[in-house]
Formats: sequence, structure tokens, C-alpha cells
Amino acid sequence: MTTTNLHKLSGSFVGRVWVPDIGPVLVSLRGNSLFDITSREVPTMRDLFEMEDPAAYVTQVDGKEFASLDQLEAESLAAESDPSKRHFLAPNDLQAVKAAGVTFARSMVERVIEERAAGDPQAAEAIRARIGDLIGASLSNIEPGSKQAEQAKQALIKEGLWSQYLEVGIGPDAEVFSKAQVLSAVGWGAPVGLHPKSVWNNPEPEIVLAVNSKGNIQGATIGNDVNLRDFEGRSALLLSKAKDNNASAAIGPFIRLFDGGYSMDDIRSAELTMTVTGTDGYVLNGQSMMSKISRDPADIVAQTINENHQYPDGFMLYLGTLFAPTDDRDVPGEGFTHKIGDRVDITATGLGTLTNDVRTSGDCQPWAFGPSAFMRNLAARNLI
Repeated sequence: MTTTNLHKLSGSFVGRVWVPDIGPVLVSLRGNSLFDITSREVPTMRDLFEMEDPAAYVTQVDGKEFASLDQLEAESLAAESDPSKRHFLAPNDLQAVKAAGVTFARSMVERVIEERAAGDPQAAEAIRARIGDLIGASLSNIEPGSKQAEQAKQALIKEGLWSQYLEVGIGPDAEVFSKAQVLSAVGWGAPVGLHPKSVWNNPEPEIVLAVNSKGNIQGATIGNDVNLRDFEGRSALLLSKAKDNNASAAIGPFIRLFDGGYSMDDIRSAELTMTVTGTDGYVLNGQSMMSKISRDPADIVAQTINENHQYPDGFMLYLGTLFAPTDDRDVPGEGFTHKIGDRVDITATGLGTLTNDVRTSGDCQPWAFGPSAFMRNLAARNLI
């Protein structure tokens, strides 16, 4: 496991670390060293993002050096068996955790197939062979909400191929849902969780934007939007159960703040690569390219926060993925699904690598440190 030479980058990276007997602290990465920058002025990541120029603040604030990056990585791995040890947390705190779905043409086609197959992976293979190429090729260059998109919609309805997933994929309104509860996401090195009843599931490598209460995009990081394809395929009304389980949202390792050397243009051109390594020797490689996203990330943000919906503590926004694994892992025709013990490494341009092992949600550390515990902790430390 590695954060992929982040110390060699010159950007402004911020994160959160759990320190025994203290609680969560804000850190900035400077070279290979982590500095505690928690203060009464900025006790939370939320407060940092509300600043006019978070990157300038992080660059100028003194902070206290307390660990090397290598040291904290090693301690985080040890914390898998002993969570009381010092370890990485997800870099966000009080922000809502939202996700945009069906933002890439290829994943949009897979959602249509899931729906038609009602969560059956073998039925999905037959449908994929019949309609996948037709739908994907016809929709890959359509601007959502455009006149061309409406014409495609009417044609698909006529052919009996219209789906609720195509509605949010090429219609005017983006799909934005709640991925996880505040403070429930896990960070680098922590296990991610699968519902034990799921038999068809996969990781989803995504860019995650950090947005403040004013709708300003302040930076970005990596996310794994763990997905239960069988649950969602049975019914879209099971989306919450398919997406929001204990340890089913991973974010990290750090948020890279926007500054003179890093901006939304870097997000739009970012590439993600992913490797899933099983204890059985199985290896799956995948990628997602932000240049192929159907909706501009800034448009998805604008559809999430506006006069109709406010986020006083800001939000983190998963942007969706091009990756939709269809290669068979074991049984021909059943495609890919996780096995317990899989290791997932997601690397994104300029953001490092997010690494997590796979367990069932019940075998992951129970989520117990919520907003009330966080507020009591900050008050006891005289930070609020």
C-alpha cells in the first residue's frame, strides 16, 4: 500500500488523522511530513473550506510536525486490527456525502442492463450482448438535456428500450443521491464493507469534489463508491441499501486544494486507474477518464446546491465512473464480483492512491463517532 509519492508533488494536500486520547486532527502534507494544523480558528475541515483561499491558509499556517507520511501509513495498516492506533480518517468531516450517478455513457448502459436483468448477472450477460453496443454507441456523444437527447429518448421509447437510468443519463436532471452519513466515510487503509447478502457487487473509482456552503469547489480527492449491483438491479428503490452501508464509502487519502497550480481543468482531464487484487491471485485492472464524463462536474455541483437545496456545512460529491466490470471472475456469464479479502487500489492523476481491503459491512469497525461525539470532542479540547 502506498499513497504513490505524494511527497514529490508541490500541491496543497490536507487530511484528517485519528490520534488516540485526542481524537481527529487536521493535517497538511509538506514533503514527506504531516503537520497538525488544528486550531480554534480552523477546528474542522468544514471551517477550512469556508475560507476564501484555503490553500493560502494551509501554506502559511505554522502547524506542528507529528509524523512522516511513511510512518502514518504503517500505523494505519496496524489500525486495521486495532482501531485505537493512530490512523488516516476520511479527509472530510461535517460535509454531507453525496454522489452523482449515471454520468458516463458506458456505466449508463450497464445500469440499464442491471435493471432489465433484475439483479441477475447471467441474465445481464445475455442482455449486454443484445443491446449494450447499440445503446452505448448511440448515446456516447449526446449532451444531456439537449434537443438531440430528447430525440434519442423518443426513439428508445419507440423501441421499448427506455429506462429511468437513461432519463438521468441524458435527460436535463442529474441523479444526485446521499452516499453516506456525515462522518461515516472511511479513509486510506481502512476496510470497505459489502452487505453480506450481496452476490454481485463492485468498486467504483471516482473523483470526489470538496464543495463549501457557498457552492465553491475548493479541492478534490479520490473515492470508492462501493456498489451492490444486485440490490440496485432488483429495484431502483433499493438504491439506499445498495449504496449506504457501514464502511461502504471510502474517501482519501488527502484532499488536494485548488491553487495556482491545480484547478477544475485538472479534474476534467484526470485519469483514474484501479487494480483489484484477490487473495486467490485474481487481478482486475480498470480505468476511468474524466474527459468522457457526460455532464461537466461544475454543472453537477450547480444541480446539487442552489436556491432549492442548501448545505450549510458543504458537501463532498462523488462524480461517477466510467468503470463497469463485465469480465468473468469465476463462473462464465456471471461477470465480476468482489470476494472478501480483495484489495482495491485507486490512483488518480495528481491525487495519489486510495487503498482499501474488502470485508462484509458487519466485519468492519462499527461507525460510532458521529456529529454529536465530534462536537463533544472539540468542546473538550477547547476548540469550539
